[in-house]
Amino acid sequence: MTIDTNCFKNRVKLKELRVAHRDLDTMIISLTEDPSVDQLQLRRLKRRKLYLKDNISRMESALIPDLNA
Repeated sequence: MTIDTNCFKNRVKLKELRVAHRDLDTMIISLTEDPSVDQLQLRRLKRRKLYLKDNISRMESALIPDLNA
């Protein structure tokens, strides 16, 4: 019997992505309260947050078993 270690690696990676997404969200909220914030930096952070969200969604979908199998 072999153990699928990729499943565990994917779950760890998914957790890391969620933490990074939450951290970015907190950072973005705090930066939007500062009127002197660099808008280009804020846009880049928002774009990075969206990229992380897309990766999280893709990984979550991959963890759902195929019902047709």
